[in-house]
Amino acid sequence: MDKEKLRERFLRDPLPRRLGGLAATFGRISSSARKSSDPAIVADLLDEAKHLIEWTAAEVEPEAAGELVRIQTMISLWQRAWQEASQNPKQRILLSVQAKEWSDRAVDFSGLG
Repeated sequence: MDKEKLRERFLRDPLPRRLGGLAATFGRISSSARKSSDPAIVADLLDEAKHLIEWTAAEVEPEAAGELVRIQTMISLWQRAWQEASQNPKQRILLSVQAKEWSDRAVDFSGLG
């Protein structure tokens, strides 16, 4: 992932669309955690989501910002544990369910849903 290119493209969009993009990234994490055989795909998506939150949280309402920061903390924990967790089907499902919840919250914050 070219982080700077992603950042420039992401920040061009209005805030609701950025939150929708974050929701889509969470959706890809959910799907990939459940189905992908390559742990690196999920690891890359977790990293992307963490950056999208970093670039967005300061512009949302304080309550939403607080929740996004909590999600970002959970993402960091998953990143540290993912190499081992990716070998455990129950852990993969747990991340999948959690990422789906994060996606739903991001859609709520966006006002697009």
